[in-house]
Amino acid sequence: MKKLIGVIVALSCMLMLFSLAACSDSTTPADGTQAGSQGGGTQEPASAKPIKAVFADADWDSIRFHNAVAMLIGEAAYQIDGEEVTGTTPITYNALKTGDIQVYMELWTDNLATYREDLEAGAFRELGLNFGDDMQGFYVPRYVIEGDASRGIEPLAPDLKHVKDLKKYSHVFPDPDDPSKGRLYGAISGWSVDEIMRNKFAFYGLNENFNYIDPGSGTTLAASISAACEKGEPIVAYYWEPTWIMGKYDLVLLEDAPYQEELYFEGKCACPAVPVMVGVSNDFYEAAPEFCAFLSNYQTSSALTSEALRYMEETGATEAETAKWFLKQHDELLDQWLPADKAELVRAALNG
Repeated sequence: MKKLIGVIVALSCMLMLFSLAACSDSTTPADGTQAGSQGGGTQEPASAKPIKAVFADADWDSIRFHNAVAMLIGEAAYQIDGEEVTGTTPITYNALKTGDIQVYMELWTDNLATYREDLEAGAFRELGLNFGDDMQGFYVPRYVIEGDASRGIEPLAPDLKHVKDLKKYSHVFPDPDDPSKGRLYGAISGWSVDEIMRNKFAFYGLNENFNYIDPGSGTTLAASISAACEKGEPIVAYYWEPTWIMGKYDLVLLEDAPYQEELYFEGKCACPAVPVMVGVSNDFYEAAPEFCAFLSNYQTSSALTSEALRYMEETGATEAETAKWFLKQHDELLDQWLPADKAELVRAALNG
């Protein structure tokens, strides 16, 4: 009986040795070659690690919205681990050049004094145009010009088209603090465009029968426009695109003389649209070429951006929640921006 047990144990040990030998033939040694293969085969690549990407938050709503869209797509399709860093425009822009910020979704090129010089010096990579239809100037609600039958509003200034036409319509926009003149809401004091708007105000002789009101802040200016539009009252005010105000209310930009650089700062012509570009740091461009290819295709518009900002304002949604809503509303953008397989990954994330 003892001999039989010994034989069984011996046979078991031999089987274990044969099994270990077989397993060793199929494992990968530390040098990365496949054991038993000819010519030294390579190991299957490990799953790619997420790439860290710091996005610039220059402290305005639209850049945070575009960050959220790009970060959602980056995480779903490109293993990009995105986060935002908040700072002023000069600080975040310099951080892009040093590589401390990797992605800048809204480079307002005309507002960055050294932009062209930095681009030519190769300080960062410009990938493409986010939007270039952003306008600014003096706006009035459309119902002031055309009326609104659904609200029982008659047109009050049917011939108002150009900034210079305001002069004959001061009575339509009375200043409650000075009924002898009209009220025109200007730009915010301290903004460079405020001086331009004041020059325009004087150039067209509006100072003769209008008061130029400094709203004090963007919040106050938005509240004044919103209150007038909700009540169907006339208002003329400086504003800009894209904003939630533009997404919510039908405002008409008053015409002006065609833009000429030498006349612009004197207020004698229209404000130019500013190309708003997407840029990345040089190191990130090398580290994430596929994601940068997507960013090169990333193009929206002031109207689309204003629509998203309106949704965020009305619903109280976060930027991330708004990004999901926006991409579901505009699914066609995924096909414009992304290869088919990446677009499907994003759709799966949106519906997951």
